[in-house]
Amino acid sequence: MLTAFTAGLSIITVSELGDKTFFIAMYLAMQHSRRLVFTAVTAALAAMTILSVALGQVASLLPASFVHHAEIALFLGFGLKLIYDAYKMPVVTSCDDVLEEAKEAVVKAEAQLNNKNAWAIWFEGFLLTFVAEWGDRTQLATISLAINNNPFGLASGAVLGHAICAAIAVTCGKMLCGRISERQLTFIGGCLFILFGIIAVFEKA
Repeated sequence: MLTAFTAGLSIITVSELGDKTFFIAMYLAMQHSRRLVFTAVTAALAAMTILSVALGQVASLLPASFVHHAEIALFLGFGLKLIYDAYKMPVVTSCDDVLEEAKEAVVKAEAQLNNKNAWAIWFEGFLLTFVAEWGDRTQLATISLAINNNPFGLASGAVLGHAICAAIAVTCGKMLCGRISERQLTFIGGCLFILFGIIAVFEKA
């Protein structure tokens, strides 16, 4: 259980920093209550984590050999892609472009709100985050990890990782924006995915 908790915490924390949902939370927190945004974003990410773990448990019912090779392919594939993406990124990066994308998504969503009470804003943050996270690499990583790891330990670690990133985004995301390097985070994330892929190679199918 501890191994699953550590795996979920590490891969989510590294992968989610600087992710699209990170910037959505950051921009929402500039416009609305930080506490409200934090609870909405964390709830959405927790719901997505639980769903992903459940999907991983269902996937574990497939033929063991197929699941084993698919897990390895996913981790190594994502890892190599992230390292390639990091290599292509400029050494000095700006958060402005990604933040602008998040702003456009938020403005579009708020244009459809009839009123802007606390519940409407909370639901907006929840829905924007949930949709942005769907099909994201961290969701697929969570599904893959859930196949051969303790589901409760993995879910706990992943939810904590999401909560840490959400807290950073809503409290000091803008301040860190110019200090954290998306290139380095992407490279570290790629190395983590490859590490889990290598571990999976030596696991018994």
